[in-house]
Amino acid sequence: MEHIRFGLALRALRRRRRWSQDRLASESSVSRSVIGRVERGRADRVSVATLVRIAAALGARVDVRILWQGEGLDRLLDQSHADIIERLVRTLSDDGWLRATEVSFNIDGQRGSIDILAFHPSTGALLVIEVKSVVPDLQAMLHGIDRKGRIARQVARERGWEVTSVSRLLVLPDDRTARRRVDTHAATFDAALPARTAEVKRWLRDPHEPIAGILFLPTVPQAGTRHRVPRAERVAERGRSRQS
Repeated sequence: MEHIRFGLALRALRRRRRWSQDRLASESSVSRSVIGRVERGRADRVSVATLVRIAAALGARVDVRILWQGEGLDRLLDQSHADIIERLVRTLSDDGWLRATEVSFNIDGQRGSIDILAFHPSTGALLVIEVKSVVPDLQAMLHGIDRKGRIARQVARERGWEVTSVSRLLVLPDDRTARRRVDTHAATFDAALPARTAEVKRWLRDPHEPIAGILFLPTVPQAGTRHRVPRAERVAERGRSRQS
C-alpha cells in the first residue's frame, strides 16, 4: 500500500462530500486523530480493519495486495493452484469419475472456464469444481460457482455425457488462512455450500444425490521446505552422539 497516496485519496473523497475530519470520524466510528494520521500518509500505523471502516464510510473500499519479485507471486500462486488440481484429478480418477480440466465455454453470451468438470458414468452425476489456492472476493466467487453450475448441463451435453444431477464443489487448501476465512463467513458458506470435507469425500465415492460443499485438501510442502524431525528422534540422536 502506498501510504501517502492512500491518505491523499482519502482526503479527496472526504472533501468531495464536503465533510470535515470530525464528520468522517463520526461516520466511521474512529477518532479524529486517526483520520488526521491517515491523511498525513501514516496509514501504516493504523489497522487494516480501521482503514476499511473509514473507506466504507466514504463509499470506497480498500484493496490490499502483496507484491513480491514482480510476477513471482503470481507464478507461486499458479503453482499452488495447479498442485491442488493435480491431486484432485487423481482422487476423482480413483473414485471412477471422468475428468476434464480448464473447460472453456461460451453459451448465450456467457464466457468462462470451469477448473474441473467431472462426470460419474454409473450415476449420471455431474460435478462442477472451483479450485482456489486462496479465498478471494466472496460474493464474486460464489456467483461464479452458481453461474457455472447453471450452464454445466449444456457443457456436459456437448461432451456426450448424460447428466442426471449437477453438484458444486469449492476446493481450498487445508491451511489456517482458508479455514479462518470460511469460519468468518460461516453463514454465507453454510447457505451456499453446506457440505464439508468428510461428507464430500463420502459423496465422491457414492454420488447418488446432488451436493454443494467445500473440500479442504492438505497442502503439499514446496521444494526446499525444511523437514522437521520429531522431538523424540532429536533426543535419541543427541543421546547417541554423546555415547560415541
